[in-house]
Amino acid sequence: MTLQTSHREVPRASPGMPSDPSTQFLARRILVSFVLTFIAARVTVFLIVSGRVPDLYLHVGGTHIHHLNYGIFLLAGVGGYLLLGRPTQRRLIASAIAYGVGLALTFDEFGLWVHLGGSYWQRASFDAVVVTGGLLGLIVVGPEIIRFRPHHRATAVVLAVAVLIFVVMLVDSFKYADRLLVRVQIIEQSRPPLH
Repeated sequence: MTLQTSHREVPRASPGMPSDPSTQFLARRILVSFVLTFIAARVTVFLIVSGRVPDLYLHVGGTHIHHLNYGIFLLAGVGGYLLLGRPTQRRLIASAIAYGVGLALTFDEFGLWVHLGGSYWQRASFDAVVVTGGLLGLIVVGPEIIRFRPHHRATAVVLAVAVLIFVVMLVDSFKYADRLLVRVQIIEQSRPPLH
C-alpha cells in the first residue's frame, strides 16, 4: 500500500514496523539472525560429527560442500538485491535477516579461509564470530555516526585499538589452536569419513 504525494510514491508503514527502519533496528535483526544461525550451525555439525544425527552434509561428486559456501552465495544475493533492487521496508528487514544468516554461515568457518583443509573446529572461526557479533552489538547499541560526540569518538578509538590488539593476539594464537578443542577433534577423527 502506498501514498501518492506529488511526484513520488511513499510506502506506508505496516503495523509494528517503523516507516523507515533505522540502522539500529536493522542491526538488531542482523545480530539475532547471526547468533541463532551460528548456534544452529555449531550444534548441527557437532551432532553430525558425534553420530547423533545422520550425515546432512551436501556432497557434490564426492566433495563436501562447506556451509561457508551457502553463506557466500547468500551474502552475494543479498548484496546484489540491495544494490540493484528497490526493497520495501518489509523486504529490507528480510534482507537484514538473510544477511545475518549469511554472515554466520560464512564466519562460522572462518578458520577454513585461513587454513584451507584444516579442521572445522579451528579457534580462528570462533574468534571471528565473537568479533563480528561484538561489532554488530556495538552498532545495535551505539549512536549513529552523525550523532557522535567527543566521548563517542574517544570510545571508538579505544575500541579500534582493542580490536587491533585482539587481531594481533588472534594471529599469534594460531600456533596454539591445535591444542584447543582436542576432545572435539578426537571425536571427529574417531568417526568414519562421511560420504
